[in-house]
Amino acid sequence: MRDVARTAGVSAMTVSYVYSQPGRVSDEAAARVRAAAHELGYPGPHPAARSLRQGRVGTLGVVLGERLGYAFDDPQAARFLAGVADVCAAEGVGLTLVPITGAPSDVERVARAVVDGLVVWTTSDDDPVLDAVADTGLPAVVHAGPHHRGLPVVGIDDRAAAEAVGRVAFTGARRPVVLGFPLDRARDRQLLDGDAVGPVRFPVTRHRWEGLRDAWTGAGRPAAELRLAVCPVNDADQGEALTAELLAGADRPDAIAAMSDELALGALRAVADAGLAVPGAVAVTGWDDSDAAEPAGLTTVAQSLRAQGAACALVALGRPGDVPGRDAWRVVERTTTRRPG
Repeated sequence: MRDVARTAGVSAMTVSYVYSQPGRVSDEAAARVRAAAHELGYPGPHPAARSLRQGRVGTLGVVLGERLGYAFDDPQAARFLAGVADVCAAEGVGLTLVPITGAPSDVERVARAVVDGLVVWTTSDDDPVLDAVADTGLPAVVHAGPHHRGLPVVGIDDRAAAEAVGRVAFTGARRPVVLGFPLDRARDRQLLDGDAVGPVRFPVTRHRWEGLRDAWTGAGRPAAELRLAVCPVNDADQGEALTAELLAGADRPDAIAAMSDELALGALRAVADAGLAVPGAVAVTGWDDSDAAEPAGLTTVAQSLRAQGAACALVALGRPGDVPGRDAWRVVERTTTRRPG
């Protein structure tokens, strides 16, 4: 910096301002400094050194409890990350994705992330990365749960929303099925009777299952008559394959309440392939009100994952302000469900 200042004929402080506070330097002086820097091969202050001096690195981390490609393949994850990115752009900070593989190295990867705050995509109650996030001491937030060591959570009341959409999904049904997310990190594909569902480690799966079960049993019907079909991943092809198996079985479902629009859209394909009418033979509901939901006539739960992503980013940057802990949701009724009577 001293060499650049000498060559440009300015003070070392002026050189510093060119790189840190350019508004305090005239255009003419800044041009001389940059010309001198180019002549001497000086690239500017080292980012790591500047970060140490400022006490921040200018980057927000998102701990993604899925393979890295999930952030780009899953429409809802993409919406959520777009909300995070909106805040990052407005605040002038970068965005770092921290993928989780399920290996012991996950904890170290989180601990070594060079970021100013952390957003955790919803994960399981027993995920060790939650302790790793809390141990960093950085501002952090968990999207949709779980609650862990005082980490704030941003998301909707999944149980209440599930009960509301369940009442619509199960109208006139006698053999309903919930097409759900994994129960735990093992991600086993399985079909369970409603009274035989054991511990559910993923809060989103647990709360949506509980709400849908409440909708069914609230009308005096036994939990055993509501089945839970567990998909290992949130993918339309998985929803289609599992629904096709159910439709080919002896106890064919007449209502399918899916925990996502992706699973629901797959279910609709399977119903169509089976030559069955929607909603006459099989009613179907989804969750998230994705871009594909309206063209498909899909009844679903609408929520703004983009707004939730933005709220999470503000909390993780230490600027919670008046960010609500629960976001708004509503049931959007379309043509894939029956009407009372």
